[in-house]
Amino acid sequence: MVQTKNSLKPQDIIILLKVIALGEKPWFHHTIAQDLGMSQSEVSQSLNRSKYAGLIDNARKKVNKIAFNEFLLHGVAYAFPQQPGALVRGMLTAHSAEPLNKIIQATDKYVWPNAKGLDRGQAIEPLYPTAVEASLKDNELYELLTLVDAIRVGRVREKEMAKRELEKRILNV
Repeated sequence: MVQTKNSLKPQDIIILLKVIALGEKPWFHHTIAQDLGMSQSEVSQSLNRSKYAGLIDNARKKVNKIAFNEFLLHGVAYAFPQQPGALVRGMLTAHSAEPLNKIIQATDKYVWPNAKGLDRGQAIEPLYPTAVEASLKDNELYELLTLVDAIRVGRVREKEMAKRELEKRILNV
């Protein structure tokens, strides 16, 4: 597959989720970069790709929530698939983390690999390497990322619950 300069990358999803997590709070490229452990140029390039895809407005400040929600519900699992891996120590994700773990009682746990993690479960690679550190600083972002992971790796029931919860949070319905 040929990757063009306008093709979405996993960091584009985490950046847009961060903007949504911030709500009405003002933000700048450098603050997003700092919060997510990225460079400013990486954030700028990401916002350009998101603009090209129609996921953010022309000013690159306001997420097109309807389009982004559609992509998460129907495209993220195909664009950035993930399969559970080996048992490792890490930070809970997907149905193993809040908010889904309050609804779904599952014996299998999924984690983002992290040596400082307090839980053991099957490894799920996060959308972006700095997702764990960024999630430790921003619980709203963490919950959005775990919902996206549930769509990426979950079974039908988990996916449907995650989709409903994401839709509520993104579209504020």
